[in-house]
Amino acid sequence: MNSSSATLDRWLWQRGVLDQNKNQRLSIPIVAGIIGMHVLALLACVPWFFSWSGVAWAFAGLCLFGTLGINIGYHRLLTHRGFECPLWLEHALAVLGACCMQGPPVSWVAVHRKHHQHSDDAQDPHTPRTGFFWSHMGWFLVIDPDNYNLGMYDRYARDLFRNRFYQRLERPQTLRQLLLTQWAVFLVLGALAGWVIGGTLLGAIQLSLSWLVWGVFVRTVAVWHITWSVNSVTHIWGYRSFATPDDSKNNWLVGLLSNGEGWHNNHHAEPRAAAHGHRWWEIDVSYYVIRFWEAIGLARHVIRPGGRRSREPGEETRLAMRSGKSGARANRVTEEEPSKIETK
Repeated sequence: MNSSSATLDRWLWQRGVLDQNKNQRLSIPIVAGIIGMHVLALLACVPWFFSWSGVAWAFAGLCLFGTLGINIGYHRLLTHRGFECPLWLEHALAVLGACCMQGPPVSWVAVHRKHHQHSDDAQDPHTPRTGFFWSHMGWFLVIDPDNYNLGMYDRYARDLFRNRFYQRLERPQTLRQLLLTQWAVFLVLGALAGWVIGGTLLGAIQLSLSWLVWGVFVRTVAVWHITWSVNSVTHIWGYRSFATPDDSKNNWLVGLLSNGEGWHNNHHAEPRAAAHGHRWWEIDVSYYVIRFWEAIGLARHVIRPGGRRSREPGEETRLAMRSGKSGARANRVTEEEPSKIETK
């Protein structure tokens, strides 16, 4: 850690922004990467980078990478095992999720399973009770040893942590290769399309860069904020259909923008259910995709909502603590086999 970052960390410790006792430190590379990607996305405001096909790629990317990669792959499949599918499809979804620059599968799954076990209590990695900005994006700008260590990965994501495929996706060089590959794909395809349509080198370059800006930069930032809004907005604003012990809400705006992830109170009530939308007007495109896969044989053992509230791992402990009770039942849940969280 260089002197400038150490000075900044001490300044943040003194003002209570970071917890010195937990050795929390600001991650300069992550902060720089987040700012850099937002700046690159702003290139979409430059008319020269505009094309209708580029805009189409941005929306297509939201579905391909956001809905398939994050919603279905990272969240409903890898984290909660809401359905089963062929291994090749599971790996493909994991790669699409990794292309969203939200971290590799093991760390994403571990943090999210921890969030469900400690939702909106002191150990929740991104509760809005610490502040809206913290829950939206502040929490991952910080290097917190409690959330990013091998012991946590082995506890909360053992099923992935010990899998060779997911171990490879944890390597920084693998993530860089995925990032550069998707950049190259959009550049090359855009250049070919521009050359075919316009027949000029300038036209090929213009469409190539347009597809990169809209298909990668804008899409990445959009998927980021949609995902982050599930952590922040849906724990503050919305309605509740279930009396969960956390602050989760169903938010119609996030539900529509995220293709189903915004029906968050439903999800916290039945975490393993592949369907987050329970009512006819709670549109859940992610679940519709899973149902389609089930119809053609690509998905099986799809877990549907049971229609009543189900307890989450660790919830008995939190309820006992909040009511001032304790006992063997609470202790037993606390010591539950971590690798089975959300998968039993």
